[in-house]
Amino acid sequence: MYRSSMIRIGKISLLLLFSISRVQAQTNKPLRLWYDKPAAQWEETLPLGNGRLGMMPDGGVLQENIVLNDITLWSGAPQDANNYKANQKLPEIQKLLLEGKNDEAQALINKDFICTGKGSGAEPFGCFQTLGRLGIAFNYDGPANAAFTNYSRQLSLNDAAAACTYKVGDVTYNREYFTSFGNDVGIIKLTASAAGKLNFEVSLSRPEKATVTVAGNKLEMAGQLENGTDGKGMQYVALVSAKLTGGSLSAAGNKLVVKNATKAILFFSAKTSYKDADYRQHAQQLLDKAMLVAYDAEKKKHLNNYGKLFNRLQVDLGSSGADELPTDQRLDKFYNATTPDNRLTVLFYQYSRYLSISSTRVGLLPPNLQGLWAHEVHTPWNGDYHLDVNVQMNHWGVEPANLSELNLPLADLVKEMGPHGEKTAKAYYNARGWVAHVITNPWLFTEPGESASWGVTKAGSGWLCNNLWDHYTFSNDLNYLKKIYPVLKGSALFYSDILIKDPETGWLVTAPSSSPENWFYMPDGSKQSSICMGATIDNQIIRELFNNVITASEQLHIDEPFRKELKEKLKQIPPAAQISADGRVMEWLKDYKEADPQHRHISHLYGLYPASLITPSQTPAFAEACKKSLNVRGDDGPSWSIAYKQLFWARLHDGNRAYKLFREIMKPTHKTGINYGAGGGVYPNLLSAGPPFQIDGNFGAGAGIAEMLLQSHEGYINFLPAIPDVWKAEGSVKGMKARGNITVDFSWKDGVVTGYKLYSPKKQVVKVMVNGVIKDELTR
Repeated sequence: MYRSSMIRIGKISLLLLFSISRVQAQTNKPLRLWYDKPAAQWEETLPLGNGRLGMMPDGGVLQENIVLNDITLWSGAPQDANNYKANQKLPEIQKLLLEGKNDEAQALINKDFICTGKGSGAEPFGCFQTLGRLGIAFNYDGPANAAFTNYSRQLSLNDAAAACTYKVGDVTYNREYFTSFGNDVGIIKLTASAAGKLNFEVSLSRPEKATVTVAGNKLEMAGQLENGTDGKGMQYVALVSAKLTGGSLSAAGNKLVVKNATKAILFFSAKTSYKDADYRQHAQQLLDKAMLVAYDAEKKKHLNNYGKLFNRLQVDLGSSGADELPTDQRLDKFYNATTPDNRLTVLFYQYSRYLSISSTRVGLLPPNLQGLWAHEVHTPWNGDYHLDVNVQMNHWGVEPANLSELNLPLADLVKEMGPHGEKTAKAYYNARGWVAHVITNPWLFTEPGESASWGVTKAGSGWLCNNLWDHYTFSNDLNYLKKIYPVLKGSALFYSDILIKDPETGWLVTAPSSSPENWFYMPDGSKQSSICMGATIDNQIIRELFNNVITASEQLHIDEPFRKELKEKLKQIPPAAQISADGRVMEWLKDYKEADPQHRHISHLYGLYPASLITPSQTPAFAEACKKSLNVRGDDGPSWSIAYKQLFWARLHDGNRAYKLFREIMKPTHKTGINYGAGGGVYPNLLSAGPPFQIDGNFGAGAGIAEMLLQSHEGYINFLPAIPDVWKAEGSVKGMKARGNITVDFSWKDGVVTGYKLYSPKKQVVKVMVNGVIKDELTR
């Protein structure tokens, strides 16, 4: 018996070593998006970012357009849009709800319980804006000016760099682009295979609020955005200069002119006045410093710093794939292919990690609805931070993806929101603590939105606390817990104060309440309303938050009286779910009929994900009700909604259904119009489409892939909890994270785990589920 066990363990170890070697071999294959033609629309361009600066080149041959971004460039300004008389209307609103007059309560909210001013529709709320465009107009010799051959452009995820190459006549032209993780500038290197064949003009432009000048051989674009009061909003500056090998550099009008060069390196620097009064000086310093560094040395530093993040995790889902096809063609084949392109799935997952690394940085802002990349002055939905799923979804994947520190910018933003959220809590609810509703921005907006139908949802602050708590459960960082505890407590104080008793059930519930952006028919069927008492998401968030604050106070040995208060309240709030007569999870406290059964939001399943209040093993009846709810909701929607459903099915351990949702996300589209219903997908550059572009679909689907491979929310590490049939043949993962600050390597064959290793800073015993068996394991 002992000898056979040792032989079996030896075989598993050998299989693990073999699988890890194969992962490393697969990793050596380039992770890249590539195309055989220039981009025809912005949604085909290639996103580059170093967490602050963004560039999206289109690879044009006659005219290159590179869209520029800075994560901190926002219009608007801080404001106080609280209605400080709103709390006087709260008793009347609650009375109407208790009487079943939801429509009248909603009308009163629209009149007296929303934000003052213009709300999110205009300044001073503001929006994330494009910085502008860097244009390069090329001139080639002779009649072949517009003819080119052997064209290729690519984005390397391994290098965080883009490139394009082509021939005009007998001359080969190459371009390399990257936003440096070294000296914090954008760099474009242009070369010609024949001496003196580079001829082009460089320009900077922006649709509004921009003045372009030339000083010496440096382009400068500067301006000031609207703030909604005196026009003196955020200021910015963008600078471009060049170094040449051969040829000449001069200025003509507001352009730089390069003639007869063999190599040219363009440097792009930008800064805004967001928390930086000396932004102009700092932009110039960045440019000056970068221009003193040799290109190869700068790129080496960039690769090293970026690689410290990106190279932490490798995934192999088997050898099937069509790497030789351009990515747009590969994407077209993916949805209907009889043979799965598992390497495209890996590429998409690593792309989600790449986008996280590229769109945020510790000490700066978190990724917004567009991540970092926008090509419009007024971005869709303001490009802001939506708190009823979207900004949270942007962060769901970073912990399992071994990018834990990328959660910290959101934690910083939430902490800054607290003082303004305290004013909002007093103004509307006469409550302690802090609250945020549906939308926020760098100006820390916490007020209700301008319409009751969506804007009065107050689950936002509690939902944000889930993200903050997630970072703690993955990191086990007690110092971090001490820092966020006041934020968690403040949110729990608010919810504790606003609960009222529902006379029909005796439960303590929120009133007014709503299920984000959804609405229902009143019992008589003649009227519709969004406003209710005790929407399910409120009950689930409060239950989770109270439990987390209780755990935190115990971990930190503080706040025992408040802990007792929350424990008493927990006994009186509704359960994690109620099941309706047709077997679904009820979205509202009462079994209302929804007006749109296929609505894009599925907020009443918050308890299944991101919370862990509902699990197949511990609450099987609720899990079955979740399945019925999801079947009625359907599998289509905007891309972020499809990604959320993918995550739900992963938590329900249905890998094939989760994979079906992933395939839905991978539907190719070029559509850019505003969409609230079915029809999500991805653009040729693999950015997710609502439509239009919203980055949460990328991040949500990436989180879904990780959730299919590894889960750790039920008190143990569960290997392959939702692996679909198309991934079962063989695969391996190296460097994924589980809760408890545990790094995990594992491999499988024919759907069976063949080996695994667990690492943690301190050795600890953890529970693991391997091939259906739970056991204890010691980390390394």
